[in-house]
Amino acid sequence: MGHKTHPLGLRLGIVKTWESRWFALSRDYANLLHEDLTLRDYIRNRLAKAGISKIEIERTPKRITVTLHTARPGAVIGKRGTEVESLQKELQLLTKKEVHLNVQEVRTPELDAALVAESLARQLEQRIGFRRAMRKAVTSALRMGAEGIRVFCSGRLDGSEIARTEGYREGRVPLHTLRADIDFARATAHTTYGCIGVKVWISKGDIILGKQDSQKTPTAFGPSRGRFSGGARFGERP
Repeated sequence: MGHKTHPLGLRLGIVKTWESRWFALSRDYANLLHEDLTLRDYIRNRLAKAGISKIEIERTPKRITVTLHTARPGAVIGKRGTEVESLQKELQLLTKKEVHLNVQEVRTPELDAALVAESLARQLEQRIGFRRAMRKAVTSALRMGAEGIRVFCSGRLDGSEIARTEGYREGRVPLHTLRADIDFARATAHTTYGCIGVKVWISKGDIILGKQDSQKTPTAFGPSRGRFSGGARFGERP
């Protein structure tokens, strides 16, 4: 068995939540799941240049609420809201249900893994050097306050005959710490030499829930003072 797991799926129910939030009976679940996938694929293809980061879907018995997280809300809304209205009508025809659209702006796209990966993929398609593009993404994320970032590109980099993987890592990216707020995304660059895969991990610090958890969880790790609480040394009674 493999040793890798998805950083977001590992943290579901702990520090992350689901992007689809609804309840269905067993006989309806498969149809609604495929409908969610169809909605997401259609929106991403329709708004390919709008910087879509995340699509959240909530359902009631007669209504679907779709929330778009985007770095360019103006491109999604359009002039006087014409783009949103047309997209809403298209989704209603696609699903045969009432669809309500919300648009939320991503204020720091440098800290959003999906937007960083998509930006890297587009730069690789424009024949920009992969090392230069990765270094720029790393420095931008750290400058905007990220605790750590990790970027990988794999494929026929610079048109080489043999595919390989290269990456950069700066700061702290703890993939096994469940309280760590890790954002992860993949993207694909379609170049003349073939497909190049891009993976991005961005750490935004730790999420500590509640006062009791913050007291139990140490915020800094340093040399141990002893095995007992209160700073007693080895061999001494606490």
